[in-house]
Amino acid sequence: MLDILIDKVKYNCNNVDLALIEKAYNLAADAHKSQKRESGEPYIIHPESVASILAELGMDTNTIAAGLLHDVIEDTNYTYNDIKNMFNEEVANLVEGVTKLDMIRYKTKEEQQADNVRKMLLAMAKDIRVIIIKLADRLHNMRTLKFMPEEKQKEKAKETLDIFAPLAHRLGMSKIKWELEDLAFRYLHSEEYYDLVKQIAEKRAERENYIESIINELTENLENAGIDSDIDGRPKHFYSIYRKMVNKNKNIEQIFDLTAIRILVNSVKDCYAALGIVHTIYKPLPGRFKDYIAMPKPNMYQSLHTTVIGHQGKTFEIQIRTFEMHKTAEYGIAAHWKYKEGAAESREDSFETKLSWLRDMLEWQKDTADAEEFMEGFKLDLFSDEIFVFTPKGIVISLPNDATPIDFAYKIHTDVGNKCVGSKVNGKMVPLDYRLKTGEIVEILTSSVAKGPNIDWLNIAASNQAKSKIKQWFKRAKREENIDKGKDLIERESKKQLVNFVDLLKGEGYEKLLKKYNNLRNIDDIYAAVGIGMVSASTIISRLKEYSVNDKVVQSNEQITKNIEEHISKGERVHKKDINYGITVKGESNLMVRFAKCCNPVPGDEVVGFITRGRGISVHRKDCTNFKTIMNEEPEKIVEVNWGGAKGAYTAEIQVRSEDRDGLLADIMTVITESKLPLNGLNANSTKTNTALINIKVKIDNVEQLKELMRKIRKLKGVLDVYRMNS
Repeated sequence: MLDILIDKVKYNCNNVDLALIEKAYNLAADAHKSQKRESGEPYIIHPESVASILAELGMDTNTIAAGLLHDVIEDTNYTYNDIKNMFNEEVANLVEGVTKLDMIRYKTKEEQQADNVRKMLLAMAKDIRVIIIKLADRLHNMRTLKFMPEEKQKEKAKETLDIFAPLAHRLGMSKIKWELEDLAFRYLHSEEYYDLVKQIAEKRAERENYIESIINELTENLENAGIDSDIDGRPKHFYSIYRKMVNKNKNIEQIFDLTAIRILVNSVKDCYAALGIVHTIYKPLPGRFKDYIAMPKPNMYQSLHTTVIGHQGKTFEIQIRTFEMHKTAEYGIAAHWKYKEGAAESREDSFETKLSWLRDMLEWQKDTADAEEFMEGFKLDLFSDEIFVFTPKGIVISLPNDATPIDFAYKIHTDVGNKCVGSKVNGKMVPLDYRLKTGEIVEILTSSVAKGPNIDWLNIAASNQAKSKIKQWFKRAKREENIDKGKDLIERESKKQLVNFVDLLKGEGYEKLLKKYNNLRNIDDIYAAVGIGMVSASTIISRLKEYSVNDKVVQSNEQITKNIEEHISKGERVHKKDINYGITVKGESNLMVRFAKCCNPVPGDEVVGFITRGRGISVHRKDCTNFKTIMNEEPEKIVEVNWGGAKGAYTAEIQVRSEDRDGLLADIMTVITESKLPLNGLNANSTKTNTALINIKVKIDNVEQLKELMRKIRKLKGVLDVYRMNS
């Protein structure tokens, strides 16, 4: 394995210290010698494979060494200082960075996921190579996912599709992005995946003959024009075809551009010359030409795209780029290391600009305390399409789709945004809520006496960067007003939840709350954050109640446990009307119990009890994240509970995540009706990323009924995932 790795390094990488890589391999092999993979193979196969992927990307010595050692700190007795002393500080920092990312566990609920994603963004900002190693690690794990249990396969595949493939796209690493997407597609929707593979394979020969004839025709015409070129037919990836079929509601027969023709030439001049030849041979489709050479994508991608009609009336896409552009398209940010020699200085100067999107994301996330808002913004930033507009001086500015002059103003400078009083597009006055289009020239009109942004701008702006800067202005300019408003909102919410806010602040919960939200330093910050809408009053109250351990509010753990034990030993019964929940506590039934609303346990779930004050025993599912927190903080209040023989209707909630399409709700209602389960509630929302989120509450007798319902819904067209709700 070492010889194969060294050969890849020699072929793909420049100026690499082979001795240091061999040293890292030997340490990893020794450290992991007693460990096995899920497949039963020696563990060293995994770090060696990760290093091989990094070598194929052309990464530098320290990155490849860190790839070999990325699991050493986490899984063996070696420490950060050991790695630092044996190699160097840079390798040690990279290994430690990946180790911290490995602590991230993907969870469905936005609030639990937000902190983990923040850690990842910070790690990327510190050294982008950390996430490149993590992507290589994830790619090899996805390649060997077949050895994992089915539930784990779907969990990893969903995480990959939601976070890691979009990150690879943002970093311009299309080669890794496409493979991650296809692998995730295979495990998330295996039936659709294999059906699509079969359909494409059935007409492969016919399609390849057609593409070959096009390539021959293009090659002959380009040679006659004196243009050196390399032309091939790149089959589109399965997931991109599947997305097109779902989004446009088409079958495989209606999608003609299953293959894209790629033309690689030596210079930018040859790119445009080749485009002219293509358009003389084939008729271009209006509105389907894109020039990413003049206006590169934020992830560094450059190419000419045109869709044309062939001689048989079939449409197909042609991409034209230089050989160097193609390397950047394949390797993205990794090309900074792969092609570092030669024009290294100019590349170094432009490197920071290529990560401007990451800096923007870090800037707005600091002021986003609400986790749901943060995750929605994060995913929008990853998935959103871009438009390209010009300043009056001809500078290209990239903005998210549906951007307005307000987004443009704040992209130029914070002061330009704050002093904005109007805008012109192509020399004509337009309103500030005008939706910009690619190619337009935008001019911002400012005034030194402007009073600052309008609160309505938060609804007009499309970019998180602009929204964050608007909020910052209101936070500074109207702090006192926001504090008063926040006090009023918290006071009302306190009355609603029947709590005394002042009492809640006396316990340890207040300190824990400040640690939870890094941008809150004191009580006025809390009031101001609530007043401006950065976090809701109900969230603040709920957090304080959760964290509070004030003795005046909560009995001591020992006393609570003693009281319950006395009830059980004396045979006392505390009834809650005549409802039989079917729960026994340490073998005793009819004690006061209630089901935790955060996880809604039902018969068949593994459950555990938590002793509360005055409300009996709260029953949680064992996999409930709230319970895991309780178990770590107050283990003495945990009691054993079991399901008794009682039967009855229990409420369970699931969430369906699907492509947003016509007839989706009708299909789901049909499944529920056919399952003969009483519907207790349904709430549907659509997101800006064309995704539907549908929450369903049903009455069931046991968990098997719920699993069967989820299985049937998961088979519906366009459904991406179905899962139990758990706060």
